[in-house]
Amino acid sequence: MPKKQDRRLRVGVLGCGQIAQAAHFESCTKAINADLHAICDVADDLRDRMAATHAPAKSYRDYDAMLADPDVEAVIIATSDAFHVPASLRALAAGKHVLCEKPLGLSVEEVEELERAVERSGKILQVGHMKRFDAGLQAAKEFIDTRMGEMLALKAWYCDSTHRYAMTDAVQPLVVQSANARKPAENPKADLRKYYMLAHGCHLIDLARFLAGDIVEVDARLNQRFGAYCWFIDVAFSNGALGHLDLTVAVRMDWHEGLQIYGQNGSIVGKTYNPWYYKSSDVDIFDEADGSTRRVLGADGHFYRRQLEGFAAAILDGSAMTGAGVADGVASVRTMVAIAQSVRTGKPVRPADVSGGL
Repeated sequence: MPKKQDRRLRVGVLGCGQIAQAAHFESCTKAINADLHAICDVADDLRDRMAATHAPAKSYRDYDAMLADPDVEAVIIATSDAFHVPASLRALAAGKHVLCEKPLGLSVEEVEELERAVERSGKILQVGHMKRFDAGLQAAKEFIDTRMGEMLALKAWYCDSTHRYAMTDAVQPLVVQSANARKPAENPKADLRKYYMLAHGCHLIDLARFLAGDIVEVDARLNQRFGAYCWFIDVAFSNGALGHLDLTVAVRMDWHEGLQIYGQNGSIVGKTYNPWYYKSSDVDIFDEADGSTRRVLGADGHFYRRQLEGFAAAILDGSAMTGAGVADGVASVRTMVAIAQSVRTGKPVRPADVSGGL
């Protein structure tokens, strides 16, 4: 690994569950400009085991105690979705920067409350849409912004696979669980329509917004058969481009994720891999100017570490934030709510007009 910088962001991680174990603890220890200073979880057995494994400087059972630690400069919120907004609000009130796992929240009202809190605090809040740190997708974004000209259309798909767990279990660390872990009042998987949209749909929506800009209208249909959920979503972007998003959970095939973009001076075709393979997307960029196609070799595919390094750089160096900000998180929630409303009503819905949750 590259040598650590002298000045590093001291990070506290809230939650010692699956996403912390699979992504955030390692990211903190590997990031060149951040350190795993503290961890926090109410489950004593789980927290103690993670402390023994990852060796943070401090370990806390009480979240407020970790927030009161003057050495903690930023907090990663790695909890269940229902806790994202309350935990972020408490961190901002304590003067900490926040990297919050996606989705930002569960309703329009709560994420807008959080957006106002971020503005008052003067702190940075970044949402954990780590695909923005995929080198292949970053190359696509650079071409769109500098050489492609106007965008005509974007198609993107995110299709989870029935074979996903067999594959990821082979490459992920063994996830340690605890009967003492704190759980939300409602089981997130009790409503699979809502769960799949929040867990997977937010990735697809943020990717579309990252590459094509704001989504101003959605027209969505849902086909639900043999235990599979398939959303086909026609979208309109503020730049005049048309879009089509396919969210399917789960396809009877390999992991299937990618995109096609048609532009004035070129086009883009991309294939994205399961994130736990830490392999950047294969993105072929065709430039009409010289009739050539190129593909960036994304040799560094640790998106979670790269997103933390970008977050830390924005705080320590004043660099421009390259990750998803709180406004992006709000827009993602609004779009998911609009999709749910469009499915229920059979009519197009504008994200700007929605309220409530999924």
